[in-house]
Amino acid sequence: MADEPEETPVDAETSDDVSVAEAADAVSAGDDTTETPAEETPAEETTPDAVAEETAADAVAEDAPAEEPKAEKKPAAKKAPAKKPAAKKPAAKKDDAPAEEAKADEPKKAEPKAKPAAKKTAVSAAPVVVRAKAKYVRTSARKARLVCDNIRGKSVDEARAILLHTPRSAAEDWSKLLESAVANAEHNHELDGDDLKILAINADEGPTLKRFRPRAQGRASPIRKRTAHLSIALGPKE
Repeated sequence: MADEPEETPVDAETSDDVSVAEAADAVSAGDDTTETPAEETPAEETTPDAVAEETAADAVAEDAPAEEPKAEKKPAAKKAPAKKPAAKKPAAKKDDAPAEEAKADEPKKAEPKAKPAAKKTAVSAAPVVVRAKAKYVRTSARKARLVCDNIRGKSVDEARAILLHTPRSAAEDWSKLLESAVANAEHNHELDGDDLKILAINADEGPTLKRFRPRAQGRASPIRKRTAHLSIALGPKE
């Protein structure tokens, strides 16, 4: 018998590789390629390698759209530094706001300064009163009042003339006190003594010194040495 040609054995693995290659060609061709019975058979027979390739292709297709948003976000990131100067502008306005508030507060601070000035003018408008006092004068308050009643409300010149011609011992004490008040007005308040008059004049009782005088039959009679506090107030003529 003639020798028949030996049939080469076909491995199962090689057949699977061929079917996978054909399936890949079908996917790349797209819808334009016509379906053939040979192409349908490998599609029905799904092998692990084919499934792996399909999943890889799907992953690549999904990654492609995901990369596009990243590319779009890059310009947005570049625009962020451009917005920083815009953020500084409000900061500059905030800096200007305290300055404006400080300017608004300046007139308020000036107002309290004006108020003390108004008080000073009110004090200066009031008439100046110059006072002088003499305490423990060795005369009774009653005798001193008899003299001061004559010069109350008189000008300084008139009071000097009246005291000069009054025949009482208290007149000398009143004259000394009047000159002391005039000197206070001229030295402390820079006033002219001739333009002053007596606003108030008083004679108050001071302490009494008690003494005794011996009398007949071993008796003693009391002696009361009285004192007075004299006060005078001068002011400018109206």
